[in-house]
Amino acid sequence: MAHPAQRRWYPIAFAVALLVFMPLLVLMASWQEVDRQIWSHLWQTQLPRLVGNTLTLVLGVGVGVTVLGVSLAWLTSLCEFPGRRWLDWALMLPFAIPAYVLAFVFVGLLDFSGPLQTLLREWLGSGVRLPRVRSTSGVIIVLVLVFYPYVYLLARNAFLAQGKGLMEAARTLGHSPWQSFWRVALPVARPAIGAGLALALMETLADFGAVSVFNFDTFTTAIYKTWYGFYSLGSAAQLACLLLFAVMLVLYGERRARGAVRPAVERPRSGALYRLTGLRAAAASAWCLLVFACAFVIPVLQLLVWFWQRGRFDLDERYLALILHTLYLGAMAALITVSIALLLAFARRQVPTRLMGATVGLANLGYALPGSMLAVAIMLAFSRLDNGLVIPLSTWLGGAGKALLLGSLGALLLAYLIRFLAVAYGPLEASLARVRPSLAQASRSLGVGGVALFVRVYLPLLMPGVLSAALLVFVDVLKEMPATLLMRPFGWDTLAVRIFEMTSEGEWARAALPALTLVAVGLLPVILLIRRSAPRIG
Repeated sequence: MAHPAQRRWYPIAFAVALLVFMPLLVLMASWQEVDRQIWSHLWQTQLPRLVGNTLTLVLGVGVGVTVLGVSLAWLTSLCEFPGRRWLDWALMLPFAIPAYVLAFVFVGLLDFSGPLQTLLREWLGSGVRLPRVRSTSGVIIVLVLVFYPYVYLLARNAFLAQGKGLMEAARTLGHSPWQSFWRVALPVARPAIGAGLALALMETLADFGAVSVFNFDTFTTAIYKTWYGFYSLGSAAQLACLLLFAVMLVLYGERRARGAVRPAVERPRSGALYRLTGLRAAAASAWCLLVFACAFVIPVLQLLVWFWQRGRFDLDERYLALILHTLYLGAMAALITVSIALLLAFARRQVPTRLMGATVGLANLGYALPGSMLAVAIMLAFSRLDNGLVIPLSTWLGGAGKALLLGSLGALLLAYLIRFLAVAYGPLEASLARVRPSLAQASRSLGVGGVALFVRVYLPLLMPGVLSAALLVFVDVLKEMPATLLMRPFGWDTLAVRIFEMTSEGEWARAALPALTLVAVGLLPVILLIRRSAPRIG
C-alpha cells in the first residue's frame, strides 16, 4: 500500500490516463446515432474496397518490412563484407524521411511524365513505358522502404545480444550458417522482430499522406473524405472505430509474439561470425546499398534537384511564417508533453504498485492511436462541449455565442499530447531509473525537499533524458500530418500541410522545400538513435 504522502500521485496518473482514454470513449459513444444514408452509401461504394485495400496493405507491408529488416539486420550484425561498418548505421537514416515525402518523390520521379520515363523515351523511343507507379504495389514498396527500419533496428539489436554461444553451439552441431539462422537466431529474435513489425503495421494503418499521394483509399483517407465530403463528424468517428479495431488486433498480435519466446541474454559479440568473400560479399554489399539508395540517397538527391529548379523561389516571407508556425507548434507540444510525461515517470517511481503501473501503461497507449482517429474523436468531443456548454454559457453572459474549443490551438495540442506522450515517457523513465533513491534521501536529510529537490538534484541528472524526449516529440510533431490537417486553426498551416497542398496539385518541385526542411530536422533524432543503439560490431 502506498504511503499517504505518495497517494497524491494517483490523481495525476488517473487524470492523464483518462485524458488518453477519452478519445476511445467518444468514438464508442458515436454509435448511438447512425446516419443510415451515409453508411448505405459507404457500404455500396467504398467500404468493401477500404477493407480490401487495408488488408492488402497490411499484408504486403508486413511481409516486406520483415524480409527487408531481418535480412539487413542479419547481414550487418553477423557478417563481414565491404561497406558493412558504415551501412550498419546508414540503414537507419530512412527514419528521417516521412512516408508522404518518399511517396511524392517516387510518384514524381517514376510517373509517366516524370524525369526517368521522359529520359528513357528520349533514349529508347516513345514506346518505352515503365509499370504504373500509382498502384497497390507502388504504395506497398514506398511504405516498406519507410518502415523497414523499425524491424531492422530491433532485429539487429536482438541478433547482437545473442552472443557467440548460440551460433557456436549450432555450428558444433553441424548446422550451416543458413540452418543456424532459421533454427536458432530467428526464433530467439522473434519477440524483437514482432515488436518492430507491430510498430511498422501501426504506422501503416495510421498513414494518411502516402496513401493520399497514391490515391489509394484506406480508412484514414475515408475518415478525411467523410468529414470534409459529407460533413458528418459522427460517421467519420464510426469509421475511426473500425480503424481502432484493426490497431488493437495488431497490438494483440505483438503481445502474443513477445510472450511466446524469451529473448536470449548473453554477452554481445565484439566481431562478426561469418566473413563473406567473393560473390557472397558482393551480393551482400549490393543488397544493402540498393536499399539505402532507394530509401534515402535517391529521394534526397531528387528533392535537391527539385529545390534548385523551383523550390528555392518559394523562400519568402510566407515560407518563413510557415516555418514559425511549425516550430511554435513543435516547441509548445514538446514542452507540454515532456512535462506531463515527467509527472508520470515520477508517479511510477514514487508509487511502484500494480495499479500505478497499469494506469501509466494506459496513459502511454496514445501512440497506438492514429492521428486521424484522434482528431475526429477530439473534434467530436469538443463540438458537443461547444454546443452543449460553451455557446449557451457565452450567450447567457452576453457574449458572441461562438464555439471556442472546436478548431482551437488547444485542441490540436491535446491531440499531440495524447499521440506522443509515450514517445517522451520512454527516455524520461530510463533517465529517472539511473537516479539512485539514496540521492534524494541524502538531500532531504540536508533540508532540501519539494521543488528545490527537483531543481537542484533531479533536473540536472535528468536533463539528457529531458532533451532527448523533447527532441523526439518536437520532430514527430513537425512531421505529423493527419491530425494537423484536420484540426489546425485557420491560418496555422505547417510544413506537413504545405506538402499535402502542393502534392495534391501535383506540384512536386514546390513541395521539395518543406520536404527537405523536414528531412533535415528529422536527421537529428535519427543521429541520437544511432548513438544510443547497440554498439556496432567489428
